[in-house]
Amino acid sequence: MKKWKKWGITVLTASLTIIMTAACSGGGAGTGTAQTSASSGESKPTYTFKLAHITPPTHMWHLAAEKFKEDLDKRSGGRMKVEIYPSSQLGTEADMVQQIGAGSVDFGFITAAYLSSRSPSFAAWFTPYAFKDLQAANEARKADVSKKILGTLEQQGLVGLDYLFAGQRVMLFKDKEVSKPEDMAGLKLRVTPSPPLTDFYQSAGASTEGLPLPEVYSAVQTGVIDGMDMDLDATITNKYYEVVKYGAVTNHMVWPAVAMASKSTFDKMPDEDKMIVREAIAAAADFSAATRAGQEEDFKKQLREKGMKIYEIDPALFSPQIKKFDEKYGPTDPLIQEFIDTFRK
Repeated sequence: MKKWKKWGITVLTASLTIIMTAACSGGGAGTGTAQTSASSGESKPTYTFKLAHITPPTHMWHLAAEKFKEDLDKRSGGRMKVEIYPSSQLGTEADMVQQIGAGSVDFGFITAAYLSSRSPSFAAWFTPYAFKDLQAANEARKADVSKKILGTLEQQGLVGLDYLFAGQRVMLFKDKEVSKPEDMAGLKLRVTPSPPLTDFYQSAGASTEGLPLPEVYSAVQTGVIDGMDMDLDATITNKYYEVVKYGAVTNHMVWPAVAMASKSTFDKMPDEDKMIVREAIAAAADFSAATRAGQEEDFKKQLREKGMKIYEIDPALFSPQIKKFDEKYGPTDPLIQEFIDTFRK
């Protein structure tokens, strides 16, 4: 009889251990196990998250991902680990968003340009000449309207956490020095396939191609396109300076990535852990903007040394494109109109 009692107690103890471990585990792809704090005796979950993005390891967004990883580890006391998958290792942005929504990937840095095809209010970020510089754009991410735009992702099984910036948009041209919008007439330019971006260039007379990023270098090299809409960071990391001669530093639009989480992962996390994630992402966003803003002059210098002609175009020359965007896109979405009204000063 004593033997059976002892066996029963052992089974009950093991069952309770399994239940407690499951209750403490993280959601989605993040693996969770119980961890006991030596000071409080409380069991807290541990996680191994997956984070995906499209840029190479030398790009600012990857550096921001590394910062996020480092901060999560520090703020959680080692309970939160992150595996980073750069360079579209997990597929296109559409693939990544699908995986995040399904919970097989926990976090992603996804371009607002792509997201505008799923949630139109993200097009607000492509309001031409809305910000004086990158630091102003970084401050704008904290505005109420910016947070409302993030909130539109909830219905897609996603949690919008924050924005990360990788410089402002510039124009690269293979053989022709463009000094005013009219000079783009007849040129074929690679532009991320987002309606506000394509409208901006088409209104200046250019035709646009929505080539995937890995195909852009060879497309310029072989003359399939005459140039591209890009940022200085990617111009260097992707070596576009080898195939283009001219770089107009127009800074006509900002280029945010949206830091997002799987809703299925995030909703299962304790409030304390959600706050750690949000604080770590905010720290990564500030790091990204501050670091990138400080690199602007150095990037221009590097590109000049590589043989490119780097110059500026007066923003006033783009007044027709600015007016067209405000008149066309403002009425299409109340959040876009609120964004324009907030930042068009």
